[in-house]
Amino acid sequence: MLLKDERDELCGIGRRLAGTGLVTGSAGNVSVRSGDLVAVTPGGMMLDRMAPADCPVVDMSARLVEGERAPSSETPMHLALYEATPAAAIVHTHSTYGAVVATTMSELPPIHYNTLLLGGVVKVAEYATYGTPELAENVRAAMAGGKRAALMANHGGVAIGRDLDEAFENARLLEWLCGVYVRAKAIGEPRVLTDEELARVVERGLTPPEFPRV
Repeated sequence: MLLKDERDELCGIGRRLAGTGLVTGSAGNVSVRSGDLVAVTPGGMMLDRMAPADCPVVDMSARLVEGERAPSSETPMHLALYEATPAAAIVHTHSTYGAVVATTMSELPPIHYNTLLLGGVVKVAEYATYGTPELAENVRAAMAGGKRAALMANHGGVAIGRDLDEAFENARLLEWLCGVYVRAKAIGEPRVLTDEELARVVERGLTPPEFPRV
């Protein structure tokens, strides 16, 4: 089996995503890259019920290399991000607070200094139908400039990482930040950190971990 370890990891992350409520049912998708091959979750299957053989392997041109099931409909977005970033793993969620922010705003402002771990202000990619090249391009644009996460208008969120664990934790952080913003908005106007305040945090050493050099 090609990328057996990676496909095992996909199943584990799928269970964690479902268990933490970041996805429901068959919504959301995950992938991991190894060289010129990508293991991705299958379309239309609940992420907490996958077995490694359920996860197809594609190449960077989206050609199916191994697997009986069709790749996720969002595979074009995953491949676009692998082309545009040094990411080795991608997690796409339909989390509650992420969807709320993505439905109402053009960006998630820095209401907490941990925003820096995602590369700063989180952009909301312009809306496009799921699974289309247009959505893939919009998400790629929203992730430009070293971002580790983005929201997708009227849809959900996406996070990248050096491995699946890091991509998962970035997705959790994105949802936490969205949740803090939504809850704060319910009782008042959230205070947004200034560029100067964020710069002081960077001076203290809080920055995203570097991707390995290729």
